[in-house]
Order: sequence, then structure tokens, then C-alpha cells
Amino acid sequence: MPQTRAQSLATEIERWIVERELAPGSRIATMDELREQTGLGRATISEATRLLAERGTVDVKLGRSGGLFVAQPAAVVRLRHTLLSVSQDPARVRDALAVRDALEELIDVDAALHRTDRDVRDLESIVTTMREQSSTRSDFLQANWALHRRIAEITPNELARDVYLGTMAQVESLPGRPDADTADDAAYLSARVDIHAELVAAIAAGDALRTSRAVGAHRALTSPKVEAAPSRA
Repeated sequence: MPQTRAQSLATEIERWIVERELAPGSRIATMDELREQTGLGRATISEATRLLAERGTVDVKLGRSGGLFVAQPAAVVRLRHTLLSVSQDPARVRDALAVRDALEELIDVDAALHRTDRDVRDLESIVTTMREQSSTRSDFLQANWALHRRIAEITPNELARDVYLGTMAQVESLPGRPDADTADDAAYLSARVDIHAELVAAIAAGDALRTSRAVGAHRALTSPKVEAAPSRA
């Protein structure tokens, strides 16, 4: 699926930061300047700004002297900037996926050990959405990646979380490439839902060993067929 205009603009602004070598605290542009430069509407500019703020890429300041400013370089931002510069290199993208996969067990076991009741409710709700959308690959993948992001938010290990989310963000920005053998396979998508449902159940139970086993089952099913996530609408 193609990126939305807001997502494309967010990616472009990240490239500006890298290409112009803007330092933390540097002013990027005001909202009005962005509208003049891009020709995009206020809603699109606001959504792109929200995406960038969530990623930790920019700080938004209000008032006459306000606008978008380069945020302090958290680990996730440094990683995203590195990956942006090599996004056309398949080998480096594979490296990013390998890092994400290597962190999966640490992230998920941490979630089992530190989850709250609210965390569990959120995860279970996303699994329900995954099941409802398992007949459509693009919708399923959006819910799938939302689940992994939500799990990652639970860990108190900020470095692991930032690196994991950074690799996820980069892979999500790539064009979707369905696997020829499984893209339209309802049985395959249903099996993936079941794997994720067990992962969430293990996290909800606070069972580290069960969570590790669920991660192993997840890896066994999905690793041979790594997919880029669809763009979020």
C-alpha cells in the first residue's frame, strides 16, 4: 500500500534533517512554511508533525517563534537516521530485521514481567482486531504491527525499546511485498493470529517461560517470510 501524504511528508522531513545535518534544537520550519513549501493542507501537516513527534524526531513549539525543531538524538532517532541513509540497500534492511528479531524475546519477556492490567486489555483488544481482519492481508498486518509496537511500549528497557521500535519504523516505511505463497492464504493468516493470541496470553499470565516459547513459535512461522508492513492510513 502506498504511503499517505502525511507519512511521505514525515519521511521527507527526516531526510531534510539528515541531508542538512541539522543539530538538535535546530529549527526546521513553521507550520505555515511547511504548507507553503509543500502545498499540503493543514490536516496533513498536523498529522505528519504528530508522526514525527511520536518517533522522537522533532519537538513542536507553539507561539510566534514556534514550529518544528530537531529533537535531542535519542537512540531511536539515531537509528532511524542511519537506516534512512541505507534504505535502498537490501543487505542493510535485512540487518535491521535481524536486530529486531534478536530483540523480540527480550522485549516480550519484559512485557510479561512488567505488564499492567491496562496493558493486557490493550493487547487483547488488538488481537481481537487481528482476528476480525485476518481475511485481508493489509488490514491484518496493520493490526499485527500495532500489537508488536504496543508490546514494546511495556518494557522498562529504554534502549532495547528504542532500537526495536526504530527498526520496526524503518521496515514499516518500506513498500509492502506480499509473499507469493502466503499473501492470500487465509489458513496462514489464521495461524498467525493464533500464534499472537498465545503470545498475548503468555504475557497476560506473567509467564516468562511460556512467553519465550510463544516467541519461538512466532519466529518459526514468520521468519522465513519476512514482510514489510503496510503504510498506516
